[in-house]
Amino acid sequence: MYVTCLDLEGVLVPEIWIAFSEATGIPELKRTTRDEPDYDKLMKFRIDILKEHGLGLKEIQDTIATIDPLPGAKEFLDELRSITQVIILSDTFTQFASPLMKKLGWPTIFCNSLEVAENGEITGFKMRCDQGKLSTVKALQSVGLDTIASGDSFNDLGMIKESQAGFLFRTTDQIKKDFPQFPAFETYDELLAAIKEQLSK
Repeated sequence: MYVTCLDLEGVLVPEIWIAFSEATGIPELKRTTRDEPDYDKLMKFRIDILKEHGLGLKEIQDTIATIDPLPGAKEFLDELRSITQVIILSDTFTQFASPLMKKLGWPTIFCNSLEVAENGEITGFKMRCDQGKLSTVKALQSVGLDTIASGDSFNDLGMIKESQAGFLFRTTDQIKKDFPQFPAFETYDELLAAIKEQLSK
């Protein structure tokens, strides 16, 4: 039995931090896991910038409320869930993800959590586990499940490499060049066809 593991941002919804960067006019917040492979370093950088500008969870949630799934994402996810189990594995946070999950029809998501002070300041973050995406894929395999994985960033490569089938989706030219062994797709139809082919094997 297969479980398909999908990244969230850049695959099903726009990048939250890029949207927040555009809403606030703070260009430094545009950095994502496509640019910085070290997630711990990236989040500490983001928290420092939020503190510097006096921004907290409420401001980010206000931006998230305006974000819709990428065109075709919900239809893709609905069809995929009709043929296989699907888990979204994301390095985002529960405080960010809920409104987006509602718009996607409440799929299963495993993500992290923010540490937030009473005044709404983001003071830190708690990772669900070390290398959450890769660890989850290995855990699924340890109980007899096969996995298919797809994502767009450095932090998706572990689960893509570890899975029985792994696909890059709307990734950067650099990642495509560095990892030519993984098929790279730009449309949901292409990705769905590749997953269906793997499921039929």
